[in-house]
Amino acid sequence: MKIKKLFKKQYVFLLATTFSGILVSDYVKATILDNNYKEVIDHVWQIVYRDFLDSNGKFERSNWIKVRKDFLAKKYSDSNEAYDAIRSMLSNLDDPYTRFLDPKEFNQMRIDTSGELTGVGIQIMKDKESDDLIIISPIEGTPAYEAGIKARDKILSIDNISTKGMNIEDAVKLIRGQRGTTVKLEISRNGYSFYKSLSREKIEIKTVTSKINQTKDGFLIGYMRIKQFNANASREMKNTLKELEIKKVSGYVLDLRSNPGGLLESSIDISRHFIDKGVIVSTLTKDGLREVKRGNGNALTKKPLVVLVNEGSASASEIVSGAIRDNKRGKLVGMKTFGKGLVQSMRTLVDGSGLTVTVAKYLTPNGTDINKFGITPDIEVRMNTNPILPRDIGTRRDRQYRSGEKELIKIIKRTNLIGMFDPNSANLSSFLKTKDNNLVYSLN
Repeated sequence: MKIKKLFKKQYVFLLATTFSGILVSDYVKATILDNNYKEVIDHVWQIVYRDFLDSNGKFERSNWIKVRKDFLAKKYSDSNEAYDAIRSMLSNLDDPYTRFLDPKEFNQMRIDTSGELTGVGIQIMKDKESDDLIIISPIEGTPAYEAGIKARDKILSIDNISTKGMNIEDAVKLIRGQRGTTVKLEISRNGYSFYKSLSREKIEIKTVTSKINQTKDGFLIGYMRIKQFNANASREMKNTLKELEIKKVSGYVLDLRSNPGGLLESSIDISRHFIDKGVIVSTLTKDGLREVKRGNGNALTKKPLVVLVNEGSASASEIVSGAIRDNKRGKLVGMKTFGKGLVQSMRTLVDGSGLTVTVAKYLTPNGTDINKFGITPDIEVRMNTNPILPRDIGTRRDRQYRSGEKELIKIIKRTNLIGMFDPNSANLSSFLKTKDNNLVYSLN
């Protein structure tokens, strides 16, 4: 069996936290097993037994078989008891990305496929070691982003309810609510705690934003930012690149900072916009089945490229970053990425609830497993010490962008000089001595 068959008709996600998914048309009617809750429990158990990839090396099938026996031996009076049992069962996996969603939650998990979010605009995960609720990233343009919430912030309480021992599902229920109402979060950052009251809103997210920046040397730089890798991202990026190519920009800055990830295919398609040939990513299942994705020869641009990354760049963002770096297609600038190298598949269960299960890990083109380690940029640059306004992101007030633009200009000038060099002329020695900003250009 090939890995393609495993993923056939399944939505494959690379979010740093698995709170996206498929729209179920009528979750109210999806309660056909009210009197047979054990079938739902067994359905979850079977999926894990068959497809779960253990990234921690702690999963033992013999123990999992015992888990099934123990949970099916109990009686469940209602769906809530059964669902709590499923969550308890999954906690044995030590995998924060393999999660159960009840029918209502599953119905709401459509961020990546619809580009629409109702809430405050944060994505969270449970740190197994510290038991903290960690914010992966605020989504740009949302109440959380505007309030200054940052990647790696810890949520200490929600509306004065402590999050100690709280699972993700309960946290999500408390954070979500009626549009226009507020939720108060107690945040811990760098040893200090503070409160933020956030308004719950319905937000339509434009995935790709862009603009043209002109450098002091007169170069036109195409700046593009991807907020999430949803179903629209590749199409939006394609249209953006075509527009910028018409305007004859000299190079590109691709901003993947605080991008928590999204759809696997979206990250592959966007990588192909920049990489003509070569490996993009490879995925590996628990059975050792490998599938390699490559460039398809239809790259939209070959112009110089710099990619901005930070601690909130995760999963799908790391696939694109790793592909750019390993193919020597561009330079990475910023801070080390989040480090999420696992692939989830969203499964519909027999009663209309859902399961996100880790089914594979991915490797960068050089075969690097970045899970928990992240990707170290070519040029490490911290963000501004003092926070900048949202409108200053991607401008020279943005320290990481400024460093990225500086590196891009060097690449553009070097590329232009190499393009101007005539091997049949006598200008080789003068060419090799050419300096710009103390940089010596060489053909060696």
